[in-house]
Amino acid sequence: MIKIIISLLCALISFLVVWIFTPWLIKYLKRINLVVKDQNKEDTPLVPISGGLIVMGGMFIGLLMYVFFKVFFFELPLGRYYLTYVFAAIISIMIITFIGFIDDLIIKRNHESSSGLKQWQKPLLTLVAAIPLIVINAGNDTMSMPFFGDIKFGLIYPMILIPLGVVGAANMVNLLAGFNGLETGMGLVYTGMLGLYAYTNGRLISALIALMAFSALLAFYYYNKCPAKILPGDSLTYLLGAILACIAILGNMEKAVLIASIPFFIEFVLKARGKFQKQSYGYYKDGKVYNLYGKKIYSIPHLFTRTGKFSEKQVVYFCIFIEFLFASLIWWV
Repeated sequence: MIKIIISLLCALISFLVVWIFTPWLIKYLKRINLVVKDQNKEDTPLVPISGGLIVMGGMFIGLLMYVFFKVFFFELPLGRYYLTYVFAAIISIMIITFIGFIDDLIIKRNHESSSGLKQWQKPLLTLVAAIPLIVINAGNDTMSMPFFGDIKFGLIYPMILIPLGVVGAANMVNLLAGFNGLETGMGLVYTGMLGLYAYTNGRLISALIALMAFSALLAFYYYNKCPAKILPGDSLTYLLGAILACIAILGNMEKAVLIASIPFFIEFVLKARGKFQKQSYGYYKDGKVYNLYGKKIYSIPHLFTRTGKFSEKQVVYFCIFIEFLFASLIWWV
């Protein structure tokens, strides 16, 4: 019981850090003019970007507080190597958030979006974030895969699959964005569902990471929901990808994470149809959001914006519900 209380206390700390300091970050980002247009609004107002910084800060403090309580007051449930895994995850998440922040830093002159990194640079740099997980030989080289069962990969797992997992997850989450609360709302669903699944199956490290992420995202959602006071930016989408990778690798939960990530695979296929040049967001008219490409579908939100019948909030809720449906499958498949 005491372990649960400590975990919830640290989750509360993570929540409060984001809740209290996000307004300060918003003011600071406005002061340095790190703002982009909120595309789905009538006047496309300028809104601060790179909210992933504060989410990472909340997670970082929450995880460190958990380690502090466990080291000095209570016995570690998995021994001292538990610390190695936790700190490897923290370092990977910090590295990838910083890479996303670099991409957010350089804003186009018209403030349409950020343009700090070229497309070929993003996967190359996010590869660096896999190094902490590689050097500690994190995870289990026997993976449970949908339709194939258990497969033992041996050395291929740390040297190839871990880097591919981190790079793929980070860039995958980054594909589905562009609406107020979309990335954060979907993140709440899959971190919450995967965290609960990890806890019930005894994957304590993954459960801990998911809990801290969920708590930080819950506070951030208040500021990111429509109408957003701050946008996530690549710093958050990359961070969320790293969280998915860490949950999968450290908890040997690759199958569950792959199932929960199905909407992102669908998004990849749709974006490939548009040669990765089409945007997910639309344009505002009479309170509704319309597809930039008419009736053509190059992104999951286009399923709803093509009709011109839904507001931004409704489109986001639909997408969150889709993620909920797929994330729920982890209990059955």
